[in-house]
Amino acid sequence: MNVRRSAAVLAATVVIGAATPAVAATPSPSPSVAIPDGLYGSTDPTYDGVWRQSLALLAQHTVDVKPAAKAVGWLAGQQCANGAFAAFRADTAKACDAKLVIDTNSTAAAAQTLAALGGHATAVDKAVTWLKSVQNKDGGWGYTPGGPSDTNSTSVVVGALVAAGEKPAEVAGDGEDGKGGKSPYDLLAKWSLTCGADDGGALAYQPDKKGKLAANADATAAGVLGSLGKGFVATAGQAPKGVQACADSDKPLAPQQVAANGAAYLAEATQGGFLKSALPGAKDQPDYGNTADAVVALAAQGSTSAARKPYAWLEKNATAWARQSGPAAYAQLILAAHTMGTDPHDFGGTDLVKQLNATGPAPQAAEKTTKAADKKDSDDGFGVWWTVGVFLVAGIGIGFLLSGRNRKQQP
Repeated sequence: MNVRRSAAVLAATVVIGAATPAVAATPSPSPSVAIPDGLYGSTDPTYDGVWRQSLALLAQHTVDVKPAAKAVGWLAGQQCANGAFAAFRADTAKACDAKLVIDTNSTAAAAQTLAALGGHATAVDKAVTWLKSVQNKDGGWGYTPGGPSDTNSTSVVVGALVAAGEKPAEVAGDGEDGKGGKSPYDLLAKWSLTCGADDGGALAYQPDKKGKLAANADATAAGVLGSLGKGFVATAGQAPKGVQACADSDKPLAPQQVAANGAAYLAEATQGGFLKSALPGAKDQPDYGNTADAVVALAAQGSTSAARKPYAWLEKNATAWARQSGPAAYAQLILAAHTMGTDPHDFGGTDLVKQLNATGPAPQAAEKTTKAADKKDSDDGFGVWWTVGVFLVAGIGIGFLLSGRNRKQQP
């Protein structure tokens, strides 16, 4: 979920490991635009509004919290007429035009969320139709339409396709050679590093200008989920038999093998408990968001035992990061807890769900609970006084009866 495009963007990222879409700069802590009613988070939504809203609502839904209607309405209202989403539209009354930068990451994230929430079939269908229309010939997707494919964007789109009931293996571009079309699985297999190489099993974000592949931990986590045909919300997979190891093939790797190889790399990379930051000059600095992504990927692939160490590290260290980073970070941790089968209400002593809910409009469940409590208080108040009144009246009646009996018994 921590998708980033270049070193320039990485250098511009202030909040380490915050969940942000590819090429999105980190939101300013002092918003330059007004925070819309219904949006989660208090930072500038220009670059991540749809992304953080999608993750927040999806995390709530995953733990059986019904999001506020206005929060869902805000997200649905961000969609353009062609089905695409931009990172943020300040004025939705104005039609999307060529100046608005629409992107695959925001569109795919919103599609996954709206599909999960239900009641938005038309919006999801339009989003997926647009995504399929901008698929590259290599089978993948870039951040913007026509941009070079990258593993993270491709994987988040796979999640949207699956959420909409599509089969990613059958969603193919025209093919780079003009012949057979390429699917997103073809691209992910192509960018999986061979096992004998350094960082074998990892996936690259995308090739460099010379076509060389370099391991990228967050791209690997995204690629594992994409190869498994899973989105942001995943459950633990079946544990692989024997020792998890990287394996090559003379033929193009099957998606399951790409995922297994990527998980083997992540298991090794998280031996210290966390993934290190990709920021230049921050070699030993932990990346909380990428570590959460690795936990989800490992558990989803079936390597839950390997995911326990980084998950325990997150429980001990990540709550301060989430508090600083906002709703998307809380959502990442909640989704990690969900995949691990643990309780996000007790994440190292922190109720992640409560903290997430506090960053935006009160969920409907909370609203109903509050109303029910108010009604109960009202009923209780009425009930108490009504009961007191009944006993007073009854007491008076009993007094009259006793008084009457006493009088009758007098000689």
